[in-house]
Amino acid sequence: MAVASSASSSGSNQAQSKRAPALHMFQEIVAEKDFTASSLEDQIYTGIFLAGKTKKYWVDERTRNNCFMLFPRGLSITWSEDPRFWTWKPLKEGSSDADTDTQIEVPSLQNVCWLEIHGKLERSYLTPGVTYEVLFEVMLIDPAYGWSVPVNLQLKFPDGTVQQRKENLEEKIRMKWLELKVGEVKTQQGQKGEIEISMFEYDGGLWKRGLLIKGIKILPKQ
Repeated sequence: MAVASSASSSGSNQAQSKRAPALHMFQEIVAEKDFTASSLEDQIYTGIFLAGKTKKYWVDERTRNNCFMLFPRGLSITWSEDPRFWTWKPLKEGSSDADTDTQIEVPSLQNVCWLEIHGKLERSYLTPGVTYEVLFEVMLIDPAYGWSVPVNLQLKFPDGTVQQRKENLEEKIRMKWLELKVGEVKTQQGQKGEIEISMFEYDGGLWKRGLLIKGIKILPKQ
């Protein structure tokens, strides 16, 4: 009996050692929800909608690293509530037709000369030591015009440090979702504060049309 007990104990220890590592900041990220990580294993990988469906959080199944999507209703978009400049339309987000949480709203640019979009994410929610790419997901819809002046894409960190690059949308393919890289982020344990993510162009003086905004992705770099 003693041998059997020892073998059972050894097997239990091995099983525990093979368990997936704890999810980084899970309880803090999903504080508004009433569940635990163990009860939502499947949903963790497909995505959990937060803050009134303005944000989605999920975990990469292979690496267990945190991933995020910031949807347009959670972004600051200049003139977005004036239908002369932007109009909002429903868009299915996700793979399940039966999931009512997959419907989001996205803005379609009608006509502006002042393009300005900002989003924010708490830095401590990113898995420490992992390099992330930050991407705007957009689509150009004909008639699209006014894009000969490149747009500015910017990351601003809590300490005031800025990453900035430009992207020329003039010759980008139409009617297809595009990922515009804003920059990269690597967070160390204990770093806090909001990262501001921006797209803007208002110095060129051109009226712009035909941009659909799906949101901002924050994903581990491949």
